[in-house]
Amino acid sequence: MTKHLQYGTTAKIFHWLIVALLVVQYPIGWLLPDLHGDMKPPIMTFHVSFGILILILIVLRLAWRLTHPVAPESSLPPWQRLSSEAVHWLLYVLVLATTVTGWLSASFRGWSVSLFYLVPLPMLASENESAAEAFDGWHQAMGWTLLAVVGIHVASAMAHLFIYRDRIMQRMLPG
Repeated sequence: MTKHLQYGTTAKIFHWLIVALLVVQYPIGWLLPDLHGDMKPPIMTFHVSFGILILILIVLRLAWRLTHPVAPESSLPPWQRLSSEAVHWLLYVLVLATTVTGWLSASFRGWSVSLFYLVPLPMLASENESAAEAFDGWHQAMGWTLLAVVGIHVASAMAHLFIYRDRIMQRMLPG
């Protein structure tokens, strides 16, 4: 399998679509009230729907990355190449963990979930309130951790753009 030097159009589309959906998803999550018992606010369907779209896209993005690898930037010092790879893989894990724990939390609450009220989604578990609360806690912890790692990722990209001026970020910019 040949490693490319630049990210292709498909990888860029996956990346920026996931970014856009996360920008929508986080405010919806923050607007949600603390959930107790069987309460399910209507906005939850949109939160779950965006989460499912993010899950689908991250799985497709991961499959694309595995089948269309991009060579690490050779101009970077070894510690930056290693930390870049680690952060990217951590982002994949955290997005997967955040979306799956959210879906499990909804399933353990016994909620029927659908994709924007159009396509019913399978329940991943049977109703169990204590498991729902546990997975909700994990979901929130994963969400905050994901936000922190995204912050590190963005700060690193900005450092390459404005401080190092090494054109590393251009590998993922549209165009």
